[in-house]
Amino acid sequence: MECKKIDLKKWKRKDIFDFFSSAPDPFYMVTFRQDVTELCRWAHDNKVSFYCAMIWAVSKAINSVEAFRVSIENGTPVLLEKRNPSFTDIRDGEETFYIVTAEYEDDILTFCENSKRQSLEQNFFIDLNREGDNLIYISALPWIEITALKNEKGCEGQSLRDQSVPYISWGKYTEENGRKILGLSLEVNHRFIDGIHIGQFSEKLTEIIKSL
Repeated sequence: MECKKIDLKKWKRKDIFDFFSSAPDPFYMVTFRQDVTELCRWAHDNKVSFYCAMIWAVSKAINSVEAFRVSIENGTPVLLEKRNPSFTDIRDGEETFYIVTAEYEDDILTFCENSKRQSLEQNFFIDLNREGDNLIYISALPWIEITALKNEKGCEGQSLRDQSVPYISWGKYTEENGRKILGLSLEVNHRFIDGIHIGQFSEKLTEIIKSL
């Protein structure tokens, strides 16, 4: 993965990073409600799945906020060029899900076309060769509304302290006063990301959705 080493002596959040480095589990969760009306309309008009369009939107928003691209390489903070989405998917009529790791693309149609093709062609649960710290873990429960969702972590034996991958989950959207709203849950490592960065992510996601 392409990255740039961060100069700790000049890093403004070094004290925060050091403080939360002592925590065995520095992850915390924030949940909020997101208006996705324009995204639903765009997906319908372009005959694209809402799920794929939402994956693109949150990936674009994540990559737009520098703090979300900070990771750890050999114990040292680095800035990733970008993060790619790694998302759960399930085929109609089945109950077992699988995990697709896709390449993020700035163009939403290109991303959705490539991701859909990759998902349809995948015949295995997960490609462990593509697992890494340059991902965004994404999952959805489109059958129910959610107010929060906690994910499992450390499946590969990695210390939670050094895990930088953000977790994003959402449920089904509902109608409120003519708008479509869903609950979105976000889990991040406090060594890298503070509340202000989550606010920046939320603002960027809303901006991206409304621009459609």
